[in-house]
Amino acid sequence: MDQRARPYRSVLYIPGSKDRALDKARGLPVDAIIFDLEDAVAPNEKENARATLSAALDQGGYGNRMRIVRINGLDTQWGAADAKAAATMDCDAVLLPKVESPAQLDALASLIGDKPIWAMMETPRGMLNAAALAAHPQLSGFVMGTNDLAKELQTRFRPDRLPMMAGLGLCLLAAKAEGIVIVDGVYNAFKDAEGLKAECDQGRDMGFDGKTLIHPAQIDVANAAFAPSEAEIDLAKRQIAAFEDTEASGQGVAVVDGKIVENLHVVTAREILAKADAIAELEG
Repeated sequence: MDQRARPYRSVLYIPGSKDRALDKARGLPVDAIIFDLEDAVAPNEKENARATLSAALDQGGYGNRMRIVRINGLDTQWGAADAKAAATMDCDAVLLPKVESPAQLDALASLIGDKPIWAMMETPRGMLNAAALAAHPQLSGFVMGTNDLAKELQTRFRPDRLPMMAGLGLCLLAAKAEGIVIVDGVYNAFKDAEGLKAECDQGRDMGFDGKTLIHPAQIDVANAAFAPSEAEIDLAKRQIAAFEDTEASGQGVAVVDGKIVENLHVVTAREILAKADAIAELEG
């Protein structure tokens, strides 16, 4: 699978301490799973959770889904042990919470070797340092922690998320500048499909690669919102065909639906088709 096209439409949090949840996740149509050793695990279960998660990952059955392990912060009593355990787990990346400085990423890298790192972006300082974090050589992705960010910003809830736009925008700019993955924060009202769709559509319009989810009931909405639509796929094919025909004939400029098609549009069109192919491969 083309790694640039790899889909991250739906990224579901799963407690690392719950055997039943870990087993159920094997059959869910998600693009990625965050196996959580942090917020979803009670303090007295932290050590057991490492062993439970490691065994589940060793057992396998998660197919082509991206497997990300979220550890506790390295400033906690569990973080270093989590990191060392994650280094030996059959996972694709390690997710560090509340990242604010490249030094934190360096500290994690020293514990996990060359495993890819993802960063939870959930504090004002993290937003302000997004560019430096995205440029870290071992960092592969940002996960927006919008609940914690809202708490830190002392915002009121608004469906349009206007109070968080500055922070979201800084992280998006940093992620796109460095070519790393960036997925949007969770939508808490897991029974509100209409509200979830609106927030997914907003995130997709902004440029997020997908949405983090807290419940399997949210998967279908996120998968639909962050996948190329049939209309987008059709337009992409017609743009590529028109551009190639014009280039071959050496005449004028390509026009589709009354709009000029330039090389930059063709690049986007090819990315849309690659993403559609990658989704089909993941679901196939």
